[in-house]
Parts: sequence; structure tokens; C-alpha cells
Amino acid sequence: TQAVSAEVRVRDALNAYDNRIYRHMAQGTTTVHVMHGSSNPIGGQNATIKLRWGADVEGLLFTGAAPTIKFALGENVKHSNRGPHFTTRYPQTRMGVEALIRDRLTAAREYGDQRRHSKMVRRDLELDALVEVLEGTRLIHCHSYRQDEILALIRIADDFGFTVGTFQHVLEGYKVAEVIAAHGAHASTFSDWWAYKFEVI
Repeated sequence: TQAVSAEVRVRDALNAYDNRIYRHMAQGTTTVHVMHGSSNPIGGQNATIKLRWGADVEGLLFTGAAPTIKFALGENVKHSNRGPHFTTRYPQTRMGVEALIRDRLTAAREYGDQRRHSKMVRRDLELDALVEVLEGTRLIHCHSYRQDEILALIRIADDFGFTVGTFQHVLEGYKVAEVIAAHGAHASTFSDWWAYKFEVI
């Protein structure tokens, strides 16, 4: 329901007793990066887990894994495919998504400066996570498809002085691969899945 949910943590919603953990272990999977959904331009904090059957949530967390957060671009965040009842949440355009991300990172920069200079500034869990992004201690994993949006997030990152961790899906990433590489980001894409919605055709 809200466009920015950087304060939520996937670790708080993990079910250590889900039998899929056992099944994935049986198939040979050892480690999973559990990410927030892609309905928010700035989503929640992800969790990297080591699959251990019988462990509690704290026992699943992969010690030393880099903290990450989910960002998203495109049709999901502007609710293009949700019908006429999903037209009230800002942003509804790709330009609005970029503006919203810039706005929240600007707020985080100001908040971080205030927190460094005064203990009297009220703690804000959303902005705490975004300050970590600005400091380079929390990596962005960004749901992305179109080249124009990939370039837009790279420009935002360059303007704020951090590096995007990984572009997820990144279907048009091949068109701007040199820019992604020069920025220092990684790309994680499908090997054979496409055309399941308009921006992926």
C-alpha cells in the first residue's frame, strides 16, 4: 500500500518450518537470497539464508552476508497491470518512480547528516536503511527490465555516490551492458523466460 517500505525486513516474515527448505536442501540448494516483492520503488530489506533444516529464523540467517534491499522499476511499481482500482498511489509513471527514489535518498542524506551531529534526532527505520545504501553498506537489488530505467537508476546512484549491487531480471540490460559494467553493478537475468507481460516482450 505504500511506495516506500525500506523499514520492513524479510527476516521478520521468514518461516523456519516451511517444508520447502527441506525440499530445496534435498535438491542441493545451500543458500537463498530471499527478497522483498517488486510492488514498491523502494522495498524492504532482504535476507540471505543458509538452508538448515530444524534451525530457527536466527539460525537460518547467513552470518557475514552483505545486507541488501529491494528496489523496483517498471510496470509493477506504477501498478500498470492491476486494473482501474489501483490508480491512486503515487507514483503512477516511470518519471514519478525516479523522482520518488531521488526524494527519499535526499531525505536519507539529510537525516544521516542530522543523526551524525545530534543524538536528539528521532530515529527513522526507513531512513536508517537508506542511509546504509548511501554509505555503501547495504546493496540494492533492483527489479528492472527497460534500458531507460536501468540508466535512470545508475544516474541516481552516481549522483548520490553509491553503486547499485545487482539489476535483477535486467531484460534490456544487454543494450546498456557497457554502462552497467562501468558503474560496477552486477546483472542477474533469466535464461529462457520472457513475454509474460508487456515490458518483457
